[in-house]
Parts: sequence; structure tokens; C-alpha cells
Amino acid sequence: MENFEPKENGEWGVGSGEWGVGEAGEAGEAGGEITNAQYPMPNTSTSLSTSAPCPIPKTQLLLHLIPIIGFFPSLWTLYRGQGSREQLAISRLSITLALTWLLGYLLLATGAATSDFFGLRLFILNSFLTSGYFLVSLWLILRLIQGKSGRLPGFTTLAERVLGKYLS
Repeated sequence: MENFEPKENGEWGVGSGEWGVGEAGEAGEAGGEITNAQYPMPNTSTSLSTSAPCPIPKTQLLLHLIPIIGFFPSLWTLYRGQGSREQLAISRLSITLALTWLLGYLLLATGAATSDFFGLRLFILNSFLTSGYFLVSLWLILRLIQGKSGRLPGFTTLAERVLGKYLS
């Protein structure tokens, strides 16, 4: 059975199956060890070029704005205090949105559970609040994809004042 190894001439394909053996059958250099001259690696320099811009920061910003899930990477970013100014601002905004939604959700759910008359109305308000949180997060994600600013007039100011003081 043949192994899939580089051929002796440097091409990749089905090889002889013997490690460290040259064309004439003698052991390779350095006592049978495989060298780069015998088995050259494929050219990977085209896929790892340093001139291409790295899309990681935009992907990270989008990750921070995912509803509920984005709270945790945002909190970690602010805890470390490392990142660009835009990444820290998006993290503050994401945490502010998530905490505002969570506080409203808990208050409305508690009110609905304890009230006999307003129970259904508070559950409907709760669903509107949750839908609004998800739609605002989706809208911010779309704005970032388009290259626009990821700011909300009231929430960004609140996030800068409150979370900027404690977590940055």
C-alpha cells in the first residue's frame, strides 16, 4: 500500500512510502531524517500575504452586537481595556443595550406575574421590548456592514457616561 507523500522530485502526489530514502535508495542526510531538500513544502506564501487588510476587527464588532450573546465578548473587551476606540464604544453600547433589555424584561415579567388585570398587557409589552432589542441590534449590525457609524443617540451617551466611568 502506498502512502501519500511527496515524490522524490519535489512534486506532491503518491510517493514511495519510505521516509528518508533518496532516489538511489540510500538514507537521506543527517542519518535518515527528512530534510526540506528531499520533501519541500508547498508554496503557501500567496494565502498568507501581509499586504491584505485583516477583516478581524469588523467581524469582532459584529460579534459584539449580536443580541444577548454579544454581551459576553463586549464585557471581556471592556474588562481587558484593550481594543480600538471604536471597539470599546461598540462594547459599551452593546452592554448598555443588553442590560437595559434585561432590566426591562425582568420588571415587565415580574409585573405580569403579580398583576391580575395588567398581566396580558405587560407580557405584550415584554414581547415588544424584546423584539425592539433584537431589531435595534440587527439595525446596528447592518449599519456597521455598510461602513456607517454604530451610534445610537441616547444609548451611546448613556453608555459613555455610565460604563465609560467604571469599565474603561
